[in-house]
Amino acid sequence: MQKKWLAIAGNALLTLALVACSSTNSTKNEKTDSAGASASSKTKVVYWTPDRHDAEFMQAKVDEFNKTNTDNIEVEMSVMGDNYPQAVDIAFASKQAPDVLQIDDFQTYVKKGYLTPINDYMNAEMKKTFETTLIDHKNEIDGKIYTLPNTGQTWRLIYNQDLFKEAGIANPPTTLDEMVADAKKITEMGKSKGIYGFASPFKGSSGFFRPANTIAPASTTVGVDGFNYVTGEYDFSMYKGAALALRQMMEDGSMLPGVESLDIDPLRAQFAQGKIGMYFNHSGEPGVYKEQFPTEINWAAAQPPTEDGTIKGAVQIVGGSYIGISNDSAHKDAAWKFMEYVYSLDLQTAYYENGYGVSLIPAVLEKGKKPEIKGIEGFLPKKYDALYPANPTVATESQVEGSKWAEEFSKFVLAGGDVDKVVTDLNTRYNDALKKARESGLTTIQADPSFSSVNLQGKLSNE
Repeated sequence: MQKKWLAIAGNALLTLALVACSSTNSTKNEKTDSAGASASSKTKVVYWTPDRHDAEFMQAKVDEFNKTNTDNIEVEMSVMGDNYPQAVDIAFASKQAPDVLQIDDFQTYVKKGYLTPINDYMNAEMKKTFETTLIDHKNEIDGKIYTLPNTGQTWRLIYNQDLFKEAGIANPPTTLDEMVADAKKITEMGKSKGIYGFASPFKGSSGFFRPANTIAPASTTVGVDGFNYVTGEYDFSMYKGAALALRQMMEDGSMLPGVESLDIDPLRAQFAQGKIGMYFNHSGEPGVYKEQFPTEINWAAAQPPTEDGTIKGAVQIVGGSYIGISNDSAHKDAAWKFMEYVYSLDLQTAYYENGYGVSLIPAVLEKGKKPEIKGIEGFLPKKYDALYPANPTVATESQVEGSKWAEEFSKFVLAGGDVDKVVTDLNTRYNDALKKARESGLTTIQADPSFSSVNLQGKLSNE
């Protein structure tokens, strides 16, 4: 009953938020001049983002833009919740979309007609700045550019150094067996004080995605997101080792109680209080623990453990797509002025130097200073961090029947079962969906027999 009420309340709040945003988006402040004529003083541009770790920084930059731009543009930034994808779909369906929005599902947004190509807006200098960073199906499709890269998320095992030391563990784990054993030691040491060895936000499918999609691509050379680039098909056996390790920690009682209903921010709050030994997440965490959940604990980030202790492939840098202009915007020119400002080298350099993300823009990396923020050292790109080419996951998941892959593995971690049956079922359903996606033209991505993620290593390294 409580869950049902919360769902109703959540939808009601989402609807109210969309109505409010629509009202703001469609309204211009009017003023009367000395002659009595009515003239528009400001063009309102609404910007949506799901990011909270950089909200204070970006709001300050929005305020600066509002004060300094000479085009009478006023931007209103809204930081959305975990229902961001749903909010975007509802907004476009109800003709209440923001003017500028962060893109979390590039291929789908383009297919649904949500975005405006920006080729004609970009001047020659801007095109030169970004010419080497554009990735097909992440920034552009069929030669049309819809978004530009800004930063990428490097993914790590994040651990509490104090708890490791107290439990007699000298270093972060390099193998999955060590990770399971370390989590058990920390739990045995601290359970009486409410301390547990491991946690992941299993309230959503990201509870499995965050650790597994960090571990798996480091343990193999053929792919990520369950997609094997070499064969051009899905093979979810790449997640078996991670799934078994997570399940073992659940059986050992090493997981923080209640992880099945845990979201990422409550997890961070518990970690900041010294109640969690380790978890997996991305390079936004230094900003989180600086501003959102200030903490005095000693923590660090390490390369992910793998099945045998060696990194064979590359840890995926998640990024490439950032913000774009709504195809429904009535203020596209004004929206571009703001988008151009966000992508300026000055703003992007400040963003990088303040530790909010690892820049993917060569000019920023050349100009910017190494970020000085606690914890950022472990997230700076290493040899084994890499940008992968686009894969057809988004197109496939729009066609797949039944539960998605991260959901199925999450069920296994939380409740047990036969992991081989999970893998077989997912392979069958996803490859059937992939066939349909190719036949319907949702994706043109095919097999690449020469692919090896070894060839991606070192391209963004600061070493």
